[in-house]
Amino acid sequence: MDNGMGKTVRTGTELLWSALGGDPALVERVEYGGTSGLLPARLPVMDLARATVAVAGLAAVERAGLPGPVRVDDGAVATAFVSERHLRVDGRAPVNFAPLSRFWRAADGWIRTHANYPHHRAALLAALDVSSGSVEDVAAAIGARRAVDVETAVYAAGGLAVALRTPAEWAAHEQGRAVAARPLLTRERLDEAPPRRRTGPLRVLDLTRVIAGPVATRTLALLGADVLRIDPPGNPELPDQHADTDVGKRTAALDLDRPSDRRTFDELLDAADVLVTGYRPGALDRFGLHRPGLVTARLSAWGDHGPWRERRGFDSLVQVATGIAVTEGSAEEPGALPAQALDHGTGYLLAAAVLRSLTEQDREGGTRLVRLALAQTGHWLTHTLPRYEPERYLTESEGPLGRLRHALSPVAYEGGPTGWSRPPGVPGGDDAAWVTA
Repeated sequence: MDNGMGKTVRTGTELLWSALGGDPALVERVEYGGTSGLLPARLPVMDLARATVAVAGLAAVERAGLPGPVRVDDGAVATAFVSERHLRVDGRAPVNFAPLSRFWRAADGWIRTHANYPHHRAALLAALDVSSGSVEDVAAAIGARRAVDVETAVYAAGGLAVALRTPAEWAAHEQGRAVAARPLLTRERLDEAPPRRRTGPLRVLDLTRVIAGPVATRTLALLGADVLRIDPPGNPELPDQHADTDVGKRTAALDLDRPSDRRTFDELLDAADVLVTGYRPGALDRFGLHRPGLVTARLSAWGDHGPWRERRGFDSLVQVATGIAVTEGSAEEPGALPAQALDHGTGYLLAAAVLRSLTEQDREGGTRLVRLALAQTGHWLTHTLPRYEPERYLTESEGPLGRLRHALSPVAYEGGPTGWSRPPGVPGGDDAAWVTA
């Protein structure tokens, strides 16, 4: 059933399921329902949310051999996409953004920083030569510089800051062109390794942080996987992020530069079925993560190509760089999506990609690699996923009142009228009589 939510919902799910290599016939198993009008935005954010959750459910029922249906409830989807805002720990609301994680007015525009982690905050202050750490001093330092200069300096120091760009500026940017040239996600079979024999639950080694990756592995844990998350001892996940996204998992701390911890990690990886990473492309290569028969899912902010491929990034910063913040606001007053939808949407899509890879691997074998990026999801949202455009539902006609632009009728059926037979006339200008044949 469609519950009046329209073709856009189906189209989004069909597009994602096709990108995942799924059987098109299975899309008919999805049922949509719930409260409408949630996650309002200029971009089709709710459609992105529905579609990514739908394909995660489809991939799960396909792998389990269940007939469905897959039920996608708008209320549940919208709530999950802002799960970090609903979190309460003994009644305390979470801290989602630290004081220095925000928009700032630069000398020639806007810039957004991300300084939730202590080491990112320290890098930001070092790049700006601000020792106090006060909002006022940071604002003064940024206000005296060009936005791109702040972006360059902060990244060089190991921090995170992105200058606001319009959609056109991002399209012309070298990284924007690199993102536009790539598909939403890539799925590769690396070799002919035989299918793995699995006993017990699926084993998922989780090397991800913040939202997107943890949402994916949280979803796999929901479906019965044994998910073990590994963090470096000196840099644990932020407490509220952990409370929100590590439900269903186990967590451990290992220093991979310490020989004993490295041996433990290698043993875990040897026995794992799935490895999910959320670090910059190449950042973990030195640890030799390849294993025959493993399904590896790699998530990054900017993708594997382009000059920013080795940069760190978060949902809020990707929105600023790619023009989404301008679309949702303006160049003078940037806005934001109603949820960190790039994070959450990519997370559910990543879970679906892992499940589909496992299903194919069970049949055909092969070591599998899937790659996703927040910027690719952002490009899909802004360029591929259909959005409401009033012009599609308007028409023009000439008549006694002049040239009118007006809405088409929403009443439509096979064999029915496509429009009215006459335009509005001059008020009171018609005869008070019935039309005769």
